[in-house]
Amino acid sequence: QTKLTQSHGVTASENRVHRLCRIAGIHASHHRKRSKPGSTGPAPHDDLLAVVDEHGVIRHEFVADGPNRVWLWDISEHPTREGKLYICAIKDVWSNKIVGYSIDTRMKSSLARAAMRNAIALRSPHGTICHSDRGGQFRAKRTQNLLRNNGLVGSMGRSYGAGDNASMESFFSLLQKNVLDTRRWDTRADLRLAMVTWIETKYNRRRRQRGLGKLTPVEFEMIYKDAEAA
Repeated sequence: QTKLTQSHGVTASENRVHRLCRIAGIHASHHRKRSKPGSTGPAPHDDLLAVVDEHGVIRHEFVADGPNRVWLWDISEHPTREGKLYICAIKDVWSNKIVGYSIDTRMKSSLARAAMRNAIALRSPHGTICHSDRGGQFRAKRTQNLLRNNGLVGSMGRSYGAGDNASMESFFSLLQKNVLDTRRWDTRADLRLAMVTWIETKYNRRRRQRGLGKLTPVEFEMIYKDAEAA
């Protein structure tokens, strides 16, 4: 309304603007702040990605020099008319590829373990740093045993400190914009299918990223494998 008046000299009431937008099929896209999972407590791991700069400020470096060196994992919560749906996703810092994920109607530690088992089965990692926040799902004893039994190394940031897992936050923001905000989701099954389709066919295979030299995560990893084979 203000933009119309300032830029074009057009005066219109707020109700009229809403009515015209509705007729034209124009809808605002709002980023919903995602709910944080579970309770927090003492971290069973040190923060292996934190560095202190020359000013004494703690920041995080999400960098890796090869595949399966550093993984990030986190949980996001999303509503449907049937109820909430939760996704735990794991991203390889090196290629930004989502290497494992799990979707469920409950936010238990089994959700995190299912995502990690998925990633382990697909990537066969060893010595990989797995960085998360201090959510109860990641601190659970069975989750810690899963990492330990597969030769993986846990790392945890502060409870929910800004920037502690910023790379995963950026992925969930993209998921929010490209899937969740596009419509109202009636069923969990519809939203589950939409999230899986976007991750597998769009994000990993078609979304070019500036940090990867304008390659997709799949293309970036394929070039590496070809070079390694040569």
